[in-house]
Amino acid sequence: MANIPAVTDADFEAQVLKSDKPVLVDFWAEWCGPCRQVSPILDEIASQHGDKITFVKMNVDENPVTPSTYRVAGIPTLNVYHNGEVVRSIVGARPKAALLNELSEFISVQQP
Repeated sequence: MANIPAVTDADFEAQVLKSDKPVLVDFWAEWCGPCRQVSPILDEIASQHGDKITFVKMNVDENPVTPSTYRVAGIPTLNVYHNGEVVRSIVGARPKAALLNELSEFISVQQP
C-alpha cells in the first residue's frame, strides 16, 4: 500500500501549487470517521495511479490556514490542484469506484 505523505501550511505552495502534475490533497482529521474510511481507498488508488497524480494528506487541525484559504468546510474533502488551481473538489466519503470515476480525467482510467 502507498504511504501518502503529509503536507503542511508551510510547504503547501511548493508541494501542491507548484507541482508539474495534478495533486490530490486529502483534507482530514484524526477524529473524522469518514476520513478513516477513505484513507485506505486513497492508498490503493495512489499505489495504482501515483505516476499520473500526486497524493498528499493535510491534517486540518494541525494546518488551519490552507483549509480556510480554500474554504474547506467539511471533511473529508479531496481537492485536486493543477497549475495552482483547484480543478476538482470531492466532499465526503465515496467508494473506490466513485472516486476512480471522479478522478478519471486525471488518472486516465480506461472506460469500457
